[in-house]
Amino acid sequence: MKQSGPTGKHRKEIRQVFTRYQSAVFGKNVDAFVALYAEDVRIFDLWGRWAYTGTKAWRGMAAGWLGSMGDEQVKVEWEDVQITVTPGLGVAHAFITFKGLSAAGRELRAMRERLTWALRPENGVWKIVHQHTSAPIDFGTMKIIQKR
Repeated sequence: MKQSGPTGKHRKEIRQVFTRYQSAVFGKNVDAFVALYAEDVRIFDLWGRWAYTGTKAWRGMAAGWLGSMGDEQVKVEWEDVQITVTPGLGVAHAFITFKGLSAAGRELRAMRERLTWALRPENGVWKIVHQHTSAPIDFGTMKIIQKR
């Protein structure tokens, strides 16, 4: 993957969004998590409701999720990250694994999803303007398929 020129620079900046996402979730930092998103973001999440519109709604979800963890932490792992970018728009998709860890660092559970982001630069910082998470459903059992 070519990394030189303006699109290479933008691709690198978008990769940093992935890193900041990991850090915010692991640190249970709601402010840092919500700061990744544009104020007018639209999110199609896998859990609970059809859509979240705007950072106020998304902040409520994040505060509830991260606040419910007690002394546990969530480690985020990315796999097969792919980024397409122009100076004004970026699209990224990846497989994401959320691992619930005990206070001692022992893995308690894990969940995998597919994730797609549309991003745009705002004041020199790439912000997520759309997020879509999903997982395939097994037709026979109607349960989410967790393994690729």
